[in-house]
This record gives sequence, C-alpha cells and structure tokens, in this order.
Amino acid sequence: MTPQFSAYLDLLRLLAALAVLLSHANSRALIDHSILPQSFGHNAVVVFFLLSGYVIAYVADVKEKTASSYWVSRFARIYSVALPALALTLLCDLVGAALNPGFYAGNLTTHDHWLLRLAASLSFSNELWFVSIMPFSNSPYWSLCYEMSYYLLFSIWAYAPAARRGLYLMLAALLIGPKILILAPIWALGVVLYRWRAAQALASAPGALLWLASVAGIVAFQTLDLSKSLSAWTAAQLSPWLYLNLNFSKHFLGDYLLALLIAANFIGFRALVRDGASGLGALMQRLHKPIALAAGFTFSIYLFHLPLLHFFTAVLEGSTAGYGRYLTVVGLALAASVLLGSVTETQKTPLKRWLERQLLPRLQRWRG
Repeated sequence: MTPQFSAYLDLLRLLAALAVLLSHANSRALIDHSILPQSFGHNAVVVFFLLSGYVIAYVADVKEKTASSYWVSRFARIYSVALPALALTLLCDLVGAALNPGFYAGNLTTHDHWLLRLAASLSFSNELWFVSIMPFSNSPYWSLCYEMSYYLLFSIWAYAPAARRGLYLMLAALLIGPKILILAPIWALGVVLYRWRAAQALASAPGALLWLASVAGIVAFQTLDLSKSLSAWTAAQLSPWLYLNLNFSKHFLGDYLLALLIAANFIGFRALVRDGASGLGALMQRLHKPIALAAGFTFSIYLFHLPLLHFFTAVLEGSTAGYGRYLTVVGLALAASVLLGSVTETQKTPLKRWLERQLLPRLQRWRG
C-alpha cells in the first residue's frame, strides 16, 4: 500500500466518522430543521465496512500470519476504545438524566435491563440474528457487532485448516444469523479489492476517469437519496416483521450499490496516485503524516460522539431555531471525543502486549 493511497484511505475514514457525527447532530432537540438527509450517517458506515475489509486483508497478508496474532490485534484495537466508550456512555447517560430527566425520558428509552445491555455489548452479541440490544444511548456501537462477526468469518477463511474451513464457516454463520450476513458482501468486497491484481494494474488515465465517475455517482446517490428509495421498495417486498427486524441491515440494496461506487472510487484513486508523480499524488504524499495523525482519532470520534452529543444537548439549554447552540454542542462533542481519544488511542499497544502475555502462552499450551 503506497503512502499516497494510505493517506487517501485515512482521509475517507476521518470524513466518514465526521459524517456520522453530523448525522446524529441532525436532531430536532438540537436544531429545528433538517441539515442532512437521514441516510447520510448510515451511508458513511458503508465506507467503514469496505475500508475494514481492505485493511484487514492487508494486515493479514503483511503482518498477522497466525490466527493468534490476528485475534490479539483485533481485541486490542476494539477493546482499547470500546471499553472506555461504554463507560463514557453510562456516565453521560446517568449524569445527563440526573440533570435533565425530561430530555432522556423523551428521547432515550435504552436504560432498562442494564446488565443485559452491558453483557451483550462486551461480547458484541447485540445484533446476532434478529436481536437488537442497544448499548444504552450509543447506537453507533451496532457496527462493532457486525465488524466482530466479519473478523470471525475472515479468520476462519484465512487461518483455519482447509479440511475444516467449510464446517467452521457454516457454524459461524449459524451463530451470526442473517441480519449481519446480509451486509457481509460489502465487507468482503474490501478484501477482494486488496487481492484483485487486475484492478491494481489499471493505468493512471482510466483510473482518473473511474475516480471522477465514482465521485459523481456517490454524490448522485446521496443527493437523490437512493438508499431511501431502495429501502422503500425492499419494505414493499418483505413482510413488515422481517423488514423491521433487519434493523440496520434493511437498507441493504442501497448499501450494495453504494459499496460498488466506493469500490470503484478506491480502484480509480489507487491507479491515479500509484507512481506519486501526479499533482494529486504529490499532495497526498505531503499530507500523509498530518492526515494519519488526524485519522488516528477516527475510532474514538465514532464511538464517543453520540453520548456526548446527548449530554451536551441535555445540559446546554437554548433555542433550536439558530445555529449557535448547534455549533456549540457539536464543537464540544467533537473536542471531547478527540481529547478522550488522545488517551484511549494510546492504549492499543499496551493492551496488545498484555494480551500477548496472557493469551499466547495459554494458546500454545492448549495446542501442545
């Protein structure tokens, strides 16, 4: 992966996290008119899934040669931010509800059965089959449950003995259920993009055309809100119960189309900046380090922003007619996410080393 393309992926990752934040800030409790389409944040998660598949395929190919090293890295990455996110969500919800009980009673109904919610969140089982257990007010957490399922499927495909791979994949699929599996092709497309050698050989001129066409397609997809239209068609084809219980996967047709557009965008940009000689390639080369630094807060922004948005919306009273309170709440949520991220993002390596000391010797003894 070249520095130019790596910088581009980091930039997309950061922009997707900010898009999710702005989508959740589009609340009538914060501003009285709609700023963004409702689908804006969900579409950004499609970017995350495709990026995740691509990056996981890369690290498995280059760095993580065994299932043990793969899972130690995954647990260290996820739990280093997920655990603080759950603690922050509980703290914000409890303090916010004490200061403004009316806001939380009227807007959030996810504080019952807290032990069940916490256990499901810690085990990433919130979205298995047709279950949907919200981790208190932190709805973006749903995508982590999908991610962990895809990590499991990929680890079986990449590391399991060939003779048992099919059986293990079938058992994993039975555990995960159709709701998560229906979006698995999007994550798998990221893996395909990394391994697809023919796409990597695309020349820069057609790459530039493909990239521009994909940008136009993505803009049209969002402007026309095709996700909403395709979701309405899906709802008409499925039973009301099934459509409702697909929950975050019910927009799958639009998600598939958007994923193809994003995949084309990846292929085109990778070809455009491959040799680093183009002006855009040179720019991405110069911006590689600052983009990587900013993108290092992406996971924290994604997991911390919503309970913070709820909290600041609840405690900072003001008019919803103008932009003053809106900008204040969004700015505080973003600043607090970055500040907390400056601590949590540094815990991945220590946690990884601790897991290596605790888990790897036990795995070796179990295998021996």
